[in-house]
Amino acid sequence: MFDYLIVGAGFAGSVLAERLANGSGKKVLVCDKRPHIAGNAYDFYNDEGILIHKYGPHIFHTNSRDVFDYLGRFTEWREYQHRVLASVDGMLVPMPINLDTINALYGLNLTSFEVEDFFASVAEKTDRIRTSEDVVVSKVGRELYEKFFKNYTRKQWDLDPSELDASVTARVPTRTNRDDRYFTDSYQAMPKHGFTRMFEKMLDHPNIKIMLNCDYREIANDIPYREMIYSGPVDSFFNYRYGKLPYRSLEFKHETHDTEKFQTAPVVNYPNEQAYTRVTEFKYLTGQEHKKTSIVYEYPQAEGDPYYPIPRPENAEIYNKYKALAESRPDVHFVGRLATYKYYNMDQIVAQALTVYGKIAGMKRKEAAVVSEKVSANGKAKLPVSEKVQVVGTTVQ
Repeated sequence: MFDYLIVGAGFAGSVLAERLANGSGKKVLVCDKRPHIAGNAYDFYNDEGILIHKYGPHIFHTNSRDVFDYLGRFTEWREYQHRVLASVDGMLVPMPINLDTINALYGLNLTSFEVEDFFASVAEKTDRIRTSEDVVVSKVGRELYEKFFKNYTRKQWDLDPSELDASVTARVPTRTNRDDRYFTDSYQAMPKHGFTRMFEKMLDHPNIKIMLNCDYREIANDIPYREMIYSGPVDSFFNYRYGKLPYRSLEFKHETHDTEKFQTAPVVNYPNEQAYTRVTEFKYLTGQEHKKTSIVYEYPQAEGDPYYPIPRPENAEIYNKYKALAESRPDVHFVGRLATYKYYNMDQIVAQALTVYGKIAGMKRKEAAVVSEKVSANGKAKLPVSEKVQVVGTTVQ
């Protein structure tokens, strides 16, 4: 008998598996339909011996010391500051837009103070910020919006930015200084030996069993367990009762080149004429030394593995119906990007999983105490609850 069946071996499922096993002594079965652990963060050594990310670049960054320290139990960190260039007007310029971007594009020599005036002069005032287009044009004006954001967003989402929630482009800052780091979080680092190795250590516990190439529906009725933690698509769990939730997917084209370096930055964005959105060179991310190098092109598409929930009001309405169904299932904990239909960075998923674990552990202690008091009040021997009863939701079995 397992205490928990955990569906999905990505960040959400693996963090909860580790905490339940190590923190609460629970027996856990983790299953994943893929042939590997680590979810979309899975990395491996290709035929040339180069460490690559199968599902595109995963860059760890966080402002949470708790999350950073928690993951640090399972990996050494390699300090890494991520930088991105964008191919615009035949030049490679820093992205997010900063002082150097503007000076290079327009042949200017502005200072930080002067570029503030520049942005103010081109920005289009908007009474109400509603869409992704509103976010950008209200900060940097229409010309920069069209050079950097409009076509990139169309490729990524197959929608015009005017059709997308403001949150999509609000994630990308605009800077008046020369800071060319893509992120400014307090903690920016990469697992020294890769994400997969970190997951292996996280899941290395005698109370954790793992089944890969496994659809949980094939085992849920045959393997006894008490509760489920589910990190898959919430609409799939409920058999698409209210229809499918829309996602964007990606096709990855991996290449290895017989040269030590392919491009001048870890990631180069291609916001305009190319069919792909960006090219990543993995050796920048991993710090690996190798005579060859591996890259990946990303082609957004409608079909395929669900990667990005599409933030539109009509999609939120559908999700809220599924959310109500999820809340009616106290025996199932829905965790992660797909289960909550929301885009999360890796650190946010870890934080969410740790929070869910805290709630589970607290709930169990509280309910177990109530059950123990009732047993004692009935005149029966007061034994440790964990040895005699199992609390699932509000039902004692």
